[in-house]
This record gives sequence, C-alpha cells and structure tokens, in this order.
Amino acid sequence: MDPTKTPIVIAHRGASGSRPEHTLAAYELAIDQGADFIEPDLVPTKDDVLVARHENAISETTDVAQHPEFAARRTTKTIDGREQTDWFVEDFTLAELKTLRAKERLPKLRPGNTAYDGKFEIPTLVEIIALAKRRSADTGRTIGIYPETKHPTYFASIGHPTDLPLVAQLQAAGWDSASAPVFIQSFEVANLKRLHKVTKIRLIQLTDGQGGPADHAAPSYAAMLTPAGLKQVAAYAYGIGPNKGQLWAADAATSLVADAHAAGLRVHPWTYRAENMFVREPFRHGADPAAHGDVTAEITAALGQGIDGFFTDFPLQGVEARNALRTGAK
Repeated sequence: MDPTKTPIVIAHRGASGSRPEHTLAAYELAIDQGADFIEPDLVPTKDDVLVARHENAISETTDVAQHPEFAARRTTKTIDGREQTDWFVEDFTLAELKTLRAKERLPKLRPGNTAYDGKFEIPTLVEIIALAKRRSADTGRTIGIYPETKHPTYFASIGHPTDLPLVAQLQAAGWDSASAPVFIQSFEVANLKRLHKVTKIRLIQLTDGQGGPADHAAPSYAAMLTPAGLKQVAAYAYGIGPNKGQLWAADAATSLVADAHAAGLRVHPWTYRAENMFVREPFRHGADPAAHGDVTAEITAALGQGIDGFFTDFPLQGVEARNALRTGAK
C-alpha cells in the first residue's frame, strides 16, 4: 500500500480501545487488526531512554502508587503552565520503570481492559521499533511508527532534550528519509522546525480546537489553520494532525482539508474512539457515555472529506471503514 495515496490507519497508542494503552500488547493487537502505523507518545527516563507513555505523569497508566519504594518520588511540577502532583517518568531510571506494570487509563469507559492490568511493562522506543520490524517481516506489510514528542520544550528545560535522541534511534533503525515508514508529530512548533533541519523523516504539526502551542511559537492553533498559516506550516511539515472536530462546523464540513491540501499538506485527524463520550453527536447510540456509537460511520464521514489518514483507538473499525472506501463498498 502506498501511504501517500491510500488513507492510513494509525493505531492511537496501539489498539487502546481493547488493551491498556502504550503496551506492546496494544501495538501487537493493532497490527493484527490491520493498522498501518502504531503510535508511541515518547517521554525520557532519568537516564535518557525514550519510553512510551501518553504523559510523563504515570499514576493513571501504571501501578506506581502501589510501590511503597517509590512513595517519596511523588512530587509537584509545573509542565506547560499546568501544575501537577504525581510520579513522573523523568524521575525514574529505565530499570526502575521496568518494575512497574501498565493499567487501563479509562477503567469506567473500558472496564474490559482492566483484565489486563498488571500484565504489561512500559515499552521503550527501541522495543517498539523492533516490534514494527518483526511484524513487518511476519505479515509482509510495512508496519510504520508514528511517534509523538511530548512536551519537548519542558524536557529540554530540565536537561532531557528528546529531539536528537529520537532522530538518532530512527537513524540506527535505518530510517532517515521521506520514504521511511515513520512520521514524527508534535503539538509544538519550534521542535518540528529543528527536526526539519536534521532529518528527512516526514513531520506532522498537531493542532487542537482551542489554545495554541506550548512553546508559544504561533499565536494560536486557529491562526495556524488559516490558509496563510497553513502555508507557513508547509515550510517545515509534511502534514497536519488536527482535532477531528476541526473538520466540522455543526454537521457541515469546514474547508480545513481542502485548505491544507491546497498548501501541499496531508491531513491526519485525531482521535476516533467508539464510546459515545467521544463520537460526534450524530453517531451516538443512546445516552450511556461508555456505550459504543458508530465510530465506523464517523470515520467514513471524515474519509468522505478526503483525509489522508486518521488516528483511532479502534483500528479494526478504522481498517473496515478505510477498506470499504477503497473498494467502493457501501
């Protein structure tokens, strides 16, 4: 499959609708379900090893609170302007992190996933790359990775920069070209511009429906998504990853996909989840926030706008929607 022509299915934190997020088991299942890319959010350990966690605060996704030997590590930090009290990855060595086990982040919405609590380690980027390569060989499909650099300005400010270590590990894997099965994404701007100077790997500028980048390198995400702003993004990025809500104004499509394509950018919106709490109102089934709506139909509606790929916690449904579009099935 040519990822520049066929919409790609990006397994958001793995098949995180069915397994605890950012575990090798979640990535494995996503690959089994047909995902083209697996997405690790990357944060550095105390000894500067890149590992996969959605945030550097880890109480929601690991059993760290049940480890009395780490009780004193709980602390308060200000990250991107927000004060948090938690345990943080950068205060643990890799060896210490490997004594922890992952747990489901959304147990009330995904109670079935709690059956896997305590079973899986926190994976390193090296382990995720090895998995993608092994499963590419096993399946005959190219399985790519889609890493996000989390809080790059914050980590650089405390002496744990992540941009160059990420590039170095990708280079060690033989990935340093625009044809490599890799995208690097960030909600910040300055680090993508730095990466643009040191790697040919495709870069994705993430945006949200409100606010702006934490590094204040642009006035707002809204300004970045104007036709003029998109042209500026295209100077360093291959594409954008907007909040899926930015594709719609009520039930009408916005001009975002067309505007981005006019600027030469691909569009990979995030994140398609099956639960009613997350699907857009027209696709909800009933009033229970944890009940599943019709995420396949929601994805199909976005594909109808011409998006180039999408992030989903449920890659099986994502592949189903993408394949139906490709074959012309209804």
